[in-house]
Amino acid sequence: MEAMETILSRRSVRSYLPRPVPREAIRKLLEGAMSAPSAGNQQPWHFLVIDDRKILDAMPSVHPYSQMLREAPLAILICGDLELEKHKGFWVQDCSAAAQNLLLAAHAQNLGAVWLGVYPREDRVTGFQKMFGLPRNLVPFCIVSIGYPAEKIPRAHRYNASRVYHNEFARGWEGDHSG
Repeated sequence: MEAMETILSRRSVRSYLPRPVPREAIRKLLEGAMSAPSAGNQQPWHFLVIDDRKILDAMPSVHPYSQMLREAPLAILICGDLELEKHKGFWVQDCSAAAQNLLLAAHAQNLGAVWLGVYPREDRVTGFQKMFGLPRNLVPFCIVSIGYPAEKIPRAHRYNASRVYHNEFARGWEGDHSG
């Protein structure tokens, strides 16, 4: 899939076919996620691949908006490692970039995925730290639910010219470009 088409046609998929995701596809997802930019190239992330049905079924007890995990064949928990931080506080942006890359890599492989926020909700953070036995330095950032889509979601047109400005806030991008 061409890069711009991948970006523009990616949608959040919450319904999956009962079909496992091959190991090689998972490796490509992780390779894509780990190719994300990070502040100072710190790469402060860890990825927990979850495909155990009992664990996937239990995860909604910690995250109330993750019911789709009960039918997803795969989830990846992205965690920020506070000990790998070179630039304090940037782990959130770094893990966000990794999550977006993961979503795009899934779509490029004809998989469906949805980003489920964990951080900064303390109950979710501590719940997943406990569930997965994470050390204190690993902060669960988000879960990406992944599988073969059981639904076809049409492309959304989200470009909004009223939110784009040119050289100063009061000047719209779509208007005069003469300088």
